[in-house]
Amino acid sequence: MADFEDAQKPNGGFLEVDGGDDLTLYHVLHRLMAAIFFPDPTSSASLLRRVKISVADNVPLLRQASKNTARNVMHWTRRGSALRALLVISVGTITLLALTGLLVFMLFFLAATFNAIVISLLMSLAAAGGFLALFFACITAIYIGALSVAVVVISTATISAIIAVLITTGWIGFFWTVVGDKEKCRIC
Repeated sequence: MADFEDAQKPNGGFLEVDGGDDLTLYHVLHRLMAAIFFPDPTSSASLLRRVKISVADNVPLLRQASKNTARNVMHWTRRGSALRALLVISVGTITLLALTGLLVFMLFFLAATFNAIVISLLMSLAAAGGFLALFFACITAIYIGALSVAVVVISTATISAIIAVLITTGWIGFFWTVVGDKEKCRIC
């Protein structure tokens, strides 16, 4: 891995990287967005330039920030009860399900786009004139319809899975609390 302490910014300055022990994902992402949306008042850089500078400054810090955040969550989970661990597991599962749904949609979108490009290219080579225009209109309608159906199906499946995880986690937490309170109760 390259040492980023001597990395040069696109504007000619040098990137300052601290030890990174207290750097978390929240801080890095906050710095990334703040540099883009709330620029230095003395700077006259365009939006594209601010994005480029902000990404160049903050992306090298993401690896260490991810490790620090994971370590902090692990310590926080171990300091708490089993319900805290259940919370961390359920939030992680929900995040994983949401990202999986997004990935599935993006793969479907890429496959549909590639398919539309190939079919359009082949048909433009094979036909000409009014038939070609009619065909392109139909292909466009089919493409938009397929993407609409994919969005509905994938988001419905993802949201259903997230709701199922929430309900399951709630019931597990409820039963865990009941069992824990029963063990503490001297009358039962």
